[in-house]
Parts: sequence; structure tokens; C-alpha cells
Amino acid sequence: MAIEQVEVTDFFQRHKPFSDIPQQELSHLASRVEIAYFKAGSPILTFGQDNQHWFVIRSGAVEVFRRDGELYNRLGEGNFFGELGLMRNRPVRFPVVALEDTLVYLIDAGTFNHLFDNDEQFADYVEIEDRSRLRDPSRDKKDNDSLLTAKVEKLIGQLPLILPPNTSVQEAALRMTEEGVSSVLISNEQAPVNQVSTENTDDDTEDEPVIGIVTDVDIRSRFVAQGLDLSTSVTDIMTSQLNTVQSNQYVFEAMMLMLKHKVMHLPVLKNSRPIGLISHQDILRYESQNSLFVVKSIFSAQNVDELATLKEEVHACFSRMVDEDANSQMIGSAMAVIGRSFKQRLLELAEEKYGPPPIPYCFLALGSMARDEQLIVTDQDNALVLDNRFEPKVHDEYFSRLANFVCDGLDRCGYTYCKGGIMATNKKWRQPLNVWEQYFTQWIEKPTPETLLNSAIFFDLDGVWGKKAWAEKLNRLIRQKAYKNSRFLACMARNALLRTPPLGFFKDFVMETDGRQTNSINMKRRGTAPIADLIRVHALSVGAKGRNSFSRLSDVIDAKILPPGRGADLRDALEFIAMVRIRHQAFDLEMNRVPDNDIEPEYLSDFERKNLRDAFQILSDAQKYMKYRYQPGRHL
Repeated sequence: MAIEQVEVTDFFQRHKPFSDIPQQELSHLASRVEIAYFKAGSPILTFGQDNQHWFVIRSGAVEVFRRDGELYNRLGEGNFFGELGLMRNRPVRFPVVALEDTLVYLIDAGTFNHLFDNDEQFADYVEIEDRSRLRDPSRDKKDNDSLLTAKVEKLIGQLPLILPPNTSVQEAALRMTEEGVSSVLISNEQAPVNQVSTENTDDDTEDEPVIGIVTDVDIRSRFVAQGLDLSTSVTDIMTSQLNTVQSNQYVFEAMMLMLKHKVMHLPVLKNSRPIGLISHQDILRYESQNSLFVVKSIFSAQNVDELATLKEEVHACFSRMVDEDANSQMIGSAMAVIGRSFKQRLLELAEEKYGPPPIPYCFLALGSMARDEQLIVTDQDNALVLDNRFEPKVHDEYFSRLANFVCDGLDRCGYTYCKGGIMATNKKWRQPLNVWEQYFTQWIEKPTPETLLNSAIFFDLDGVWGKKAWAEKLNRLIRQKAYKNSRFLACMARNALLRTPPLGFFKDFVMETDGRQTNSINMKRRGTAPIADLIRVHALSVGAKGRNSFSRLSDVIDAKILPPGRGADLRDALEFIAMVRIRHQAFDLEMNRVPDNDIEPEYLSDFERKNLRDAFQILSDAQKYMKYRYQPGRHL
């Protein structure tokens, strides 16, 4: 079938990642596109199929399934699929079926791989989409089934406004304005909402507590449009045939009720008493609180102001994953993807503002973001690797502006400035590739207390923008130089022992003594950070390639350098300590407090306290073993 090249080009120009491709290359791409049509219900990709095309949906919709037949995702116009197999050179893992009559553009594997290998912005966008959808099947299941597993009570943001039947429409409108709500419940009961009983009642012997609802639409269409008197009672314009939902019902059930009865609001009852009022907007808002939606919002933002407004959505995404029992790896990975996306979009905006860079560069993420272990209480650790042709007098003004733009933007988006100055705004951390190679070589071959601290930060690095191959080159250098370097590893081990778990002589918790949080434990400084430090040392000693602590630990276990069972214990300890920290931050958000890393053991359950002690003891034992293993001069 002949394809109208102009039409294809026009379509690509309206959708990412094609809209960023230079016009000449885009026209060439359009000339190589094939077209295919699939009737509703027909298979497009089957499990195990050897696929040689990338699919871009021109019109229609498709459903993506897991190999067991469970629905995974739905995609529409402008979306794409099939990239996973092409990037990994593997058969199809996620079958695809046309949900409705669908037209797709087919891009052959060779053309896709050429774009992926030679256009970094194209590759970044495809990878972000792929990682957001396919990073972890169990996490995706949580996101995909959220409407089926989440309870209605999760949607309640505030107590409902309830007024008696003798209220005038004018008074109701005033109260709605004061409360900032779009609807009000009408009830015969006069008890204050915050004193609603939660005791079990017999529904068969009790009158309905809510007799009607009045919305903004009712006031507009049934009151203002009819020219009624201001003293008109709310009972004259209210909807009395109410549909309600119980607080312990699923969000999916609430959505079905709204669709079935064509209503936009549902009173939420608990033990026959109203405790909330939800709308279709609440359901849409809840469904939008996932990492994929946030990432898409980031790349749709047109300026820093718009990016800064997404901070609350990031918090909502974090809280939702905690509510849905995601593990620390899922949460840390999703937050890291979001953090990288902020950096990438800020760098796009910086290049739009200051023009294309005079020489190539690579923007680095460091620390928890590079390890895929980022949470919402985090500062920004970053750096710039510049082309070796870098001349300070010629080029540094541009990169100084770019670094300040990005770091200032990150601060506005919730990633606070690094107090230690580990940012690209610091000229020391804005250097050509050959200088970075000298840094790392010197830090490993001639370690000092200062450079050991630098190693603990910079040895967790990931390229997020630009010449990302340079980041991999630096990672290879670190592995090659540190592997079996007993003196350096002994120094790193000794440095990692400076942060110890908060256990006293009798295994009681030892509280912070810095004068700020004297009755608490900093779960990062005394928990997750020392475990990450310890695992990093072991990973360097075996030449592990992973950056994530769990991935590194798997390589360490496989290398059999730990006593039997100790690796699995350490993995469980890391997960438990990380989740205590994560749940604490989520609870702070729920209570409208500024989240932090400081927990007070007295507020933990007996189960949590016992298991936290056990986890800290595992860390303590692991540190003792590390001290023994990496003694200076000891053969590894």
C-alpha cells in the first residue's frame, strides 16, 4: 500500500519522540514507514514471536497482555510498542491485540536501531517510556490493577459539607464557597460531622441519614436558570434519589456506579453515616498518581514554573505506591526515574534558553538517584563531564549558566541544594573527561580521608543526558582500578564503618545526640546509608557492574565472598530498614508534615521494633565481617 509521505511526516511532527528529530531525517524516516491495518480483536504480536518491527499507533487502540493472558496496558494514538524486543534482541514477551480497528505505522528494526543508537534524545524518550511501563512486572501489576484493589476511602480528601433541609439555596451557596467545595449533602441529622458515630447500626431500623445532594450544576440549572427566590429551600432543587458507596468498597465499584447511573458525585458511607463525598474527578486524579503519568507531565512542562507545580504529584505518586504495598526497589526505582526526568527536561529547557552546547557534555546523577534508590527526602548530587576540547575561557560561561539553571530548577522541584556543594555549579565538579579520569585514578591509587568521602558519592554515577557513554567509561575505570586493590578497599571499608547502626550494649536503640532530634533515629544516616556503603565495598572487590544495592548484593552473593546465608540476611535487613524509612515519610505526607528520615521508636509497633533491632544487628554483624575481610595487607 502506498503511503502518503507528507501525512506520515505531519503525524510524526505532532508526537514525541519523532517531533524532536531533525526535519531531513524525519522525512527520510517517513519514506521508509510501512502501514498495517488490524481489525478489532485480531492479534498483532503473539508471545514468543520473532518481531522485526517497531509499532506506532496511527489510529485506534490496542491492549497489551502479559504471557499469562492478564491485561497489562491499553495504548492509543501516538503510543508505540514492540521496542522491548528490539532493544534486547529477544522474542515478544508482551502479546498485543487490537482493541478496536487499528492502523499502525511499522518501522523496521534496522531503522529503529539506527535512531536509537544515533539520536540520544530519541533513545532517552523510548527508554523512559519502556522503563516506566516495563521496569518490574509486579510493580506494573499494582499500577494496572489499582482501581480493582484500592478502597474508596483512599479518595476521601476531607469531611463532607452537610446541611439541614431548612437551609436556603443562598446560604448553601455561601457555605460551599467558604468550604471550597462543589457539592453539599442534605441530612435530617444535626450532629456535627466530626462527631459521626462509627458504631454498628441496623440499617433496616434506621432512617437514611442523607436525603439529598446539591451540586454547582443544580444551583445553576435548577435555581439561577429558573429565576427562583433567594430564600428557596435546598430541598426544592436537590437530587433526592441518591446512589451511595461504602467506604470499604473498591474504587472500581464506585466508577461503575457513576457510569451506570450517570452521576458525577457519590456520598461515601461508613456504618450508614456519611464520611465523605467523591466525584469522577477524584477517580481521575487518583488514577493519574502513577510514575508514568508524572513522567509524561514532566516532559510536557513548558517552563520551570510548570515543573515546580508537579512536586505534589510526585508526593502523591510516592504515597500511592506505599499504600499499594510496593517494595523499596519499586519505589526507589520509580522515584529515580522521575528525578532523572526532571533533570532531562531542565536540560532541554536550558539548551532552548542558552542555545546548543559549544562542545559535547554528559550530565551525571550521583548517589541514590544513580542507584535507583531515591526517595522524596533527598538533595541533589550531580556533576558535568565535558569534552576534552574544553577551554575554560571559551566554554565555561555556557556550562556555568546551564548548571545554575538546572540546579536552581531542581531546587524548585523539591530536590534541595547539596550542602556539601556536590553539584555541577561547583567548578571542581564541572570538568573534562580526562580530568575526571585523573580524579578517580588518584582517589583509588592515593586515597585520603577527603577523597574517600568523594569516592562514596561519585562511585555511584549514572549518565542522564548527553554523552552517556562517558559515564559508562568512568564506571569501567572505577571497576578496573578498584578491583583487588586491597589498600584502597581497606580504606573504603574503614570509612564505611564510620556510620554504625543505632544499637547499644544491650541491643537497645541508641538515639541521636546531635541536639536536633534527640529522641529519634535517622534511618538514612544509621540504616540505609551504612548498608549501601558496605555493599559498595564488597561490590568493588568483586568487580560488580550493578549500581543498585540489591543488584550489587546479588553479584556479591554469587561471588561467594560472604559467609553462607549472610547475603540473604543483609538483603532482608536492607529491605526492612528501607521500608520503615519509606512508610515514615509517607505518614509525614499524610499528616501534612514536612517528611524526614527521623523515626521515633516509641511510635513503632512491637513487631516493627523487634524486627528493626534484628535488622540493625544484621548490619552490625556485617560491618564486623567487613572489618575483618578488608584488613590492610590482607589478600582478597
